[in-house]
Amino acid sequence: MPQIVFVNLPVRDLAASRAFWGALGFRFNEHLSGDRAACLVLGESVFVMLLTETYFAEFTRKEVADASAVTEAVFALSSGSRERVDELADAAMTAGGFPAGPPRDYGPMYSRSFQDPDHHQWEVLWMDPAAAGEDTGGGQAGERTG
Repeated sequence: MPQIVFVNLPVRDLAASRAFWGALGFRFNEHLSGDRAACLVLGESVFVMLLTETYFAEFTRKEVADASAVTEAVFALSSGSRERVDELADAAMTAGGFPAGPPRDYGPMYSRSFQDPDHHQWEVLWMDPAAAGEDTGGGQAGERTG
């Protein structure tokens, strides 16, 4: 069985978060979703558990970060092309996201950033496979799986 990654993120409005990610073309694993959590599918073995803030707080003794005030992390999603990077970043803005910085063009790597409705920072990037020199997993942001 491959290693599976679950990232847990607090959200203020679960329905709004589901609508945002759905508008970007992502799907949810309904078997792992409910009224306090939604399992966002990013790839075959990568998932984001969107947890209501009160539910998320049950998993930690620390204060839950307010992502609109501090950067907790930057989450990067690979994309199959430069055009797909632009499509996803533009869709994020249309669906209620916020800008997070200017596009970055390094020739063999191109990225754009956005914040989701809860201000978690996301980067969509394309990397020329020949320039990368390694297999970076082959997944593509917004790619429908299963």
